[in-house]
Amino acid sequence: MPADVFTGDTLFGAGCGRLFEGTPAQMFASLRALTALPAEARLWFGHEYTDSNLRFAATVEPDSAAITERRGRLAPQTTPTTVALERATNPFVRAPSVEELAARRSAKDKF
Repeated sequence: MPADVFTGDTLFGAGCGRLFEGTPAQMFASLRALTALPAEARLWFGHEYTDSNLRFAATVEPDSAAITERRGRLAPQTTPTTVALERATNPFVRAPSVEELAARRSAKDKF
C-alpha cells in the first residue's frame, strides 16, 4: 500500500506554497524531500489550485507532453496526487536550482 503524506501548504497539485515565511532554499529543500519519496506515494495537499497551477506550468514548459496530458484529464477532485505525477508535471519540483524555484514562484505570484 502506498504511503500517504499530507503536504499542507508546501506542495500542491502542480504547484507549491507562496513564500510568506521561510526562504526559497527552504522551499526547495522541502520539495526535494517530498519528491524523494517513492513514486507511488500519495500526496494530499491543503488547497485546490491545480487548474491554475497547470496553466502556469504550461507557460514554463510549453513543450511538456506530461503537463498537456494532465491538463486534458483534470478531474474535479485532484487530491491526492502522487510523487510520480508531481515529478513529471510540477514546475516547482522540476526547478533545477533554488534560484529558478524563486523565479518561478515570483512569476506564479503575478500570473
